[in-house]
Amino acid sequence: MQIQVLSPPLVYAMMGSSRDLAVGTVAVASLLTASMLGNEVNANENPKLYLHLAFTATFFAGVFQASLGLLRLGFIVDFLSHATIVGFMAGAATVVCLQQLKGILGLDHFTHATDLVSVMRSVFTQTHQWRWESAVLGCCFLFFLLIARYLSKRRPKFFWISAMGPLTSVVLGSLLVYLTHAERHGVQVIGHLKKGLNPPSFGDLVFVSPHLTTAIKTGIITGVIALAEGIAVGRSFAMFKNYHIDGNTEMIAIGTMNIVGSCTSCYLTTGPFSRSAVNFNAGCKTAVSNIVMALTVMVTLLFLTPLFHYTPLVVLSSIIISAMLGLIDYEAAIHLWNVDKFDFIVCISAYVGVVFGSVEMGLVIAVAISLLRVLLFVARPRTFILGNISNSIVYRNVEQYPNASTVPGVLILEIEAPIYFANSNYLRERISRWIDEEEDKLKSSLETSLQYVILDMGAVGNIDTSGISMFEEVKKITDRRGLKLVLANPGSEVIKKLNKSKFIEKIGQEWIFLTVGEAVTACNFMLHTCKPNSMKHDQSDAYNNV
Repeated sequence: MQIQVLSPPLVYAMMGSSRDLAVGTVAVASLLTASMLGNEVNANENPKLYLHLAFTATFFAGVFQASLGLLRLGFIVDFLSHATIVGFMAGAATVVCLQQLKGILGLDHFTHATDLVSVMRSVFTQTHQWRWESAVLGCCFLFFLLIARYLSKRRPKFFWISAMGPLTSVVLGSLLVYLTHAERHGVQVIGHLKKGLNPPSFGDLVFVSPHLTTAIKTGIITGVIALAEGIAVGRSFAMFKNYHIDGNTEMIAIGTMNIVGSCTSCYLTTGPFSRSAVNFNAGCKTAVSNIVMALTVMVTLLFLTPLFHYTPLVVLSSIIISAMLGLIDYEAAIHLWNVDKFDFIVCISAYVGVVFGSVEMGLVIAVAISLLRVLLFVARPRTFILGNISNSIVYRNVEQYPNASTVPGVLILEIEAPIYFANSNYLRERISRWIDEEEDKLKSSLETSLQYVILDMGAVGNIDTSGISMFEEVKKITDRRGLKLVLANPGSEVIKKLNKSKFIEKIGQEWIFLTVGEAVTACNFMLHTCKPNSMKHDQSDAYNNV
C-alpha cells in the first residue's frame, strides 16, 4: 500500500492563512517517524502494523498541533531556536544522505540504525555486494541535479530548471532502464505500484498497548518539528510579500489536516520550504495551488502509476541526496560562530547528537542546552556601573562608554533583568560586591567617600517576593554602611508590588525618582549640604507618575 497525500492540501486550502505554503511531506519529519517507529516495529517484518502506527502517530501529531492553536500555546514551538533548527536540519539531512547509500550502492540489506557508525559499518562490511552499475548511474544523476540547482541559483529566472530536475531524472532513468534492461544487471527498480486511491484508514489507527505509547511520543515530537517548520516557512513568505499570517490559525489548520490525513491514508504533512519556494516562483498567489496539487496527485495515483514500474531506486536516492544537501546550511553555522559562540555550540550539539546518536538525542541535547542558556540568563543577570556622558544628562555603562565619568560619592548600578527567586541571591551578593569594590577604590584614591547607591530599574520588568526580600536585605546592607539606597525608573508592576510590601515606606517616597539624572541631581544636592539624611524634598508627584 503506497502512502497518498490528498486530503491535507485540501484541508489547508480551506483553513490556512498563508497564500504561499505548499503542503506535503518533509524529509526531517519522515526520518523522525521512521526512526522512532523503527525502534518498535520492523517495517520489513510487519509492514501492516508499521503503517498503522505511522497513521496513529500522525493522528496524535495533529491533535497536539491543533490543541496548541486552540489553547494559544504556540510559544512552546519557540523553544526550538534558530541555532537548534540549523543544526538539527543539517544533522537530519546528513543521516538521510547516509541512508541513501543503500540505493546508490545497490545493497539488499542495510542497517535500520541512523547513526554514522552503524551506517558506515553496514556499508563497508558489504563491499563484496556493491554494484558499480548502480553507483555510476546514481553519481551521474546526482551530478545532473546539483548542476541544475547551481544554474537556478546563479540565474533565478531559470528556477524551473531545478524544479524540473527530479521529474526529468525519473523520466530519463525509467527510459534508460527500460531500453537497456538494466534491472537485470544489478540496478534495482520500483516495480509494480498499485493503481488507485487508498481506502480510509480511520479503522487502522492503533489505540491499544503496547504500541500506543510509541505512537503518542512519535506524534508529539514529529508534530513539534513539523509545526516549527511550517510556521517558519509561512512567516518567511508572508514577510517577503507583506501580509500577515496568524500563528494560532496555522497551528489549528496544520493540526486539522494531519488529523484528517491520518484517517485517509496519509502520514505527517506540513509546509516544506523547497515545495513552497517552487510554489512561489511559479507565480501562485493563493492557497488554491494546494487544491491543484492534490488533484494532480489524485490523477497520478489513478492513471499514471504503471509508468513508474521501471524507475530505478538509485535515481530516487540521488533526488533525495540532492534535496538533503540543500538543508546543510554551513553558511548559517559560520554566521552563528561569528555572532554568538553559544548559539554555535547549540547548533553543533544538535548536529553531532543526530549524526552520532539518534534524531531524538540530537533534538533533546539542543533543546536542553538552549534551556540551560535561558536559565543562565535568568539566574545570572548582568549588572553595570553607569557613568555620565559629558555635556548631557545621559548615563550609560562605563565599560561600553569609556568616556562616561562616574559621579563622586555616588554608585549607580543598572540591573538588566526581572528579579525572581532564581536570581535574587545572586543580585544581592553582586550589589554588595559592587559596593565593596567602589568603597575600596575611593579609599585608595582618597576621593569622596561613597554615600549613595542608585539602582537603575528601567530594565526590571517584574519582581516576585524573593526579589522584594532581596531589596530589603540590600537596604539593611546600605544602612549598616551608612549609605542611602535610591531607586530610579521602577516600572509600574514593580512599584505596585514594592508599595504593597511596604518597602516604599521603608525607603521613603522621596528617594524614588523617574530618571537616573534626577536621582543624581538630588544626591549631589545632599552631598553639597553634607547631610544625606536631611533631605526632605518632596518627590511625591514623581512617585505618583511612576
